[in-house]
Amino acid sequence: METLFERLGGQEAISKVVDVFYEKVLADDTVNPFFKETDMDKQRRHQSLFISWALGGPNQYSGRSMEIAHKGMNLSDEHFQAIATHLAASLREFNVSDQDINEVLEKLSSMKEEILHK
Repeated sequence: METLFERLGGQEAISKVVDVFYEKVLADDTVNPFFKETDMDKQRRHQSLFISWALGGPNQYSGRSMEIAHKGMNLSDEHFQAIATHLAASLREFNVSDQDINEVLEKLSSMKEEILHK
């Protein structure tokens, strides 16, 4: 059975989605303060590998755990929802089906406890 990673078009396609995603995130005052001190090239690479792995692609992600990566940020449901909304909108721009977008958001939601209020 084809993975979501394959259906979306593999690593190259996911990298393009990540670029659009961060354009939206950085334009959103709800969440952009969290990225003020971030090396965005490095962040895009990490996020692309992480999303690829989360969608069933090869596990090339060697970054920090979700809990460690978000420690001290004290992220709330509002922040989490903003990120989910931007990710869904970015995927829609690449004609990803609602069913596949929902699958991506379910994977993201499964990590919520590791990310929020740390």
